Amino acid sequence: MQPLIVQPTNYSPYVMFDPSGDLCVKGRSLMLDPVSFYQPLIEWVTQLNTPLVNFVIELDYFNTSSSKKMLELLKILNDHADIQEFRVIWGFESDDEDILEKGHIFEERLAKARFQFHELAGHFGVS
Repeated sequence: MQPLIVQPTNYSPYVMFDPSGDLCVKGRSLMLDPVSFYQPLIEWVTQLNTPLVNFVIELDYFNTSSSKKMLELLKILNDHADIQEFRVIWGFESDDEDILEKGHIFEERLAKARFQFHELAGHFGVS
């Protein structure tokens, strides 16, 4: 299994998925057709074979259709039989209550996932 890396655009986030279980999505997700963007990510995590996943999510904005696909991606990881420990590090800016609230909504829907909410300093950027 190869790493999956997607460079960001004005409408889509940076993605770095490593077979070791270190996953990262950063930026914004406002594409009109999120299925074409998220489907390869969903297919990739379906084949992931690791007992531990650390998923860093730092989105400064995502639209409703992107939110649905992100939740689908998280549910697949949450329900994956090979994954014994699933951590989500949810980054948010201190004044962004909407992103923080979305993280809490996702947390309520994922029984296995352990969320850590991390307040980010400064402006979002892909590192």
